[in-house]
Amino acid sequence: MKITPERTVGSIVAEDYRAAAVLTKYGIDFCCKGGRSVQEVCANKNIDQNQLAEDITKLLARDAKSGEDARTWPLDQLADHVETVHHRYVEERGPIIQQYLAKLCKVHGERHPELFTLYDEFNACVGAMAAHMKKEELVLFPFVRNLARSERSGEAFKVPHFGTVENPVNMMMEDHNAEGERFERMKAVSDGFTMPTDGCATYATAFNMLKEFEEDLHLHIHLENNIMFPRAIALEKSLAHAAN
Repeated sequence: MKITPERTVGSIVAEDYRAAAVLTKYGIDFCCKGGRSVQEVCANKNIDQNQLAEDITKLLARDAKSGEDARTWPLDQLADHVETVHHRYVEERGPIIQQYLAKLCKVHGERHPELFTLYDEFNACVGAMAAHMKKEELVLFPFVRNLARSERSGEAFKVPHFGTVENPVNMMMEDHNAEGERFERMKAVSDGFTMPTDGCATYATAFNMLKEFEEDLHLHIHLENNIMFPRAIALEKSLAHAAN
């Protein structure tokens, strides 16, 4: 995406709705005041145009490596990737979507009561994912990285307090199932995040963000359930067998 000084902020979001997250972070109204140019907005808010363009470019170029590529990565690299890409995505995007849903409930809730269900479910998702990711970052991922280092160095790994990696893995997979079911409920009440005929630009952006959030969550879960977890379990068993 080319972001020039004369380009309107509304046209930027129209080309790629994901840019709305950056504009929102800077407090830029791309909906009601979307006809303003980047130059005008930045001048009014004392924002560095180059920094704004860089932030949008970085977000749109967010790592999109496929699960197939990830199969060849060392386990510690895979853990780093999930944490720096997918965990940070949830932390950054979650509050923005919450803001949009709260606004939609206020403006459209009377005509569309299903928005309150979406709002409650997504708030619960953000809270549950925060706890889930913290457990991964403080307990599971450090052990996964230790396994990878032990494999490279040939040194024995320390048996964790949770006994075997399968125990936290099973807990994480239960969390994954719960969030997958939650999004199914959210899609059921919103016709697959389909905007109603009386929806506005904020409505469209919020629903597009929810779709992207679900897509990222699916990749996030895929990388863990189908690649990281089975490999970590197999490696732990292999290292334990070699040490005996």
